[in-house]
Amino acid sequence: MELYRRENYLRKIRGFYHADDIIKVITGVRRCGKSSLMQTIAQELRESGVKEENIIYLDLDQKGNRSITTIEALEAKIDELNTAGGLKYLFIDEIQNVKDFEVLINEYRSSGDWSIFLTGSNSYLLSGELITKLTGRYLEFEMFPLSYDEYENMKAFYNKPIHHESIIELRNYILESGFPRTIFFDDIADKQTYVQGVINEIFEKDIRKRVKIRKKETFELVRRYVINNFGATTSINNICEGLKKGGNNISKMAVSRYIKALVDAKILYPCDRFDMKSKKMLSGEKKYYLSDLGFYYADNTNNEINFGPVLENIVYTYAKAQDCSVSVGRIGKLECDFIMRNREQNYAYVQVAYTILSSKETENREYRSLESIRDNYPRYVVTTDFLIQKRNGISHVNMMEFMKAGKEF
Repeated sequence: MELYRRENYLRKIRGFYHADDIIKVITGVRRCGKSSLMQTIAQELRESGVKEENIIYLDLDQKGNRSITTIEALEAKIDELNTAGGLKYLFIDEIQNVKDFEVLINEYRSSGDWSIFLTGSNSYLLSGELITKLTGRYLEFEMFPLSYDEYENMKAFYNKPIHHESIIELRNYILESGFPRTIFFDDIADKQTYVQGVINEIFEKDIRKRVKIRKKETFELVRRYVINNFGATTSINNICEGLKKGGNNISKMAVSRYIKALVDAKILYPCDRFDMKSKKMLSGEKKYYLSDLGFYYADNTNNEINFGPVLENIVYTYAKAQDCSVSVGRIGKLECDFIMRNREQNYAYVQVAYTILSSKETENREYRSLESIRDNYPRYVVTTDFLIQKRNGISHVNMMEFMKAGKEF
């Protein structure tokens, strides 16, 4: 089957395809499409004229490769497949299956004959061990599940039906999730069952192997509580208090450790609050967003959409996929949903709402914090409205159209 090409990520990596001194590490929540991205890169190399014998692709979770668990076995397999001269392109999927893989991979990198691409368990690759053992000679490329525009484009690519009303298609995206595999299931219950399976797989393969969890039930309570309150300003103290009200007395240390495990597994993303007057991050309270909304809807029987945090989450992950740094902004007593800093170190200020057309009071509320910002960086009000307001140099944009056009903040 021909692969859908996720151009947003490919364009970031293309300049390093032939770099033999830099290891390319693709990270992201499990099942977000890392393996398919590597396969696409290998295909682009073939299309550019690289010979098949110069491309070595190993999926260590694949039948026949599961016995490769030591660096000696991995080296023997690579040497068996290495029949070409010149620069070779080495792709290894699920590299964490090999104990002490960093030692061998660094040796191949040092030889100058190999351009290396890796994916693997996030809780391992982001633990700091890779940084230490590969001596900083690697680049991380972070992936997310499908953004709204990718969701539509991938459905079109595989001839899946797309609703002609964008707001209906947006609702489908929210409830069905952005995990690429769900595109091929027609029934929403099947899609959510698949995401539930991803949740279980992450717990068994990524979290339990790295974090000592004595009571799975306690971990599940924390996981559900934080996921159910995504997009809300919170703190470890608040989470402990919320759990206590439900009759569950869990220590701050345990809550903190479990949240870190969810962040390391790329289920949760913390978004710190930034005070624009003092130019400092505010300690304690922050917001948590989900790498994919499917983590919420697969766990909840109620498909009612609370558009406030849901649309914030969509904008947050879209910006992160563009390599933006994202914070929640505080301006005196006012709050700006997001302060974003892009790759060129330029800022943008963003308010997110379902609509500003319901009343003048709603419009004023969304514009007020942006109007109090005195610098010259761009300011956005992002909504699902198709009737666009013009006010004080602030860009009012339709979220779906903005993303489908591939625009950046």
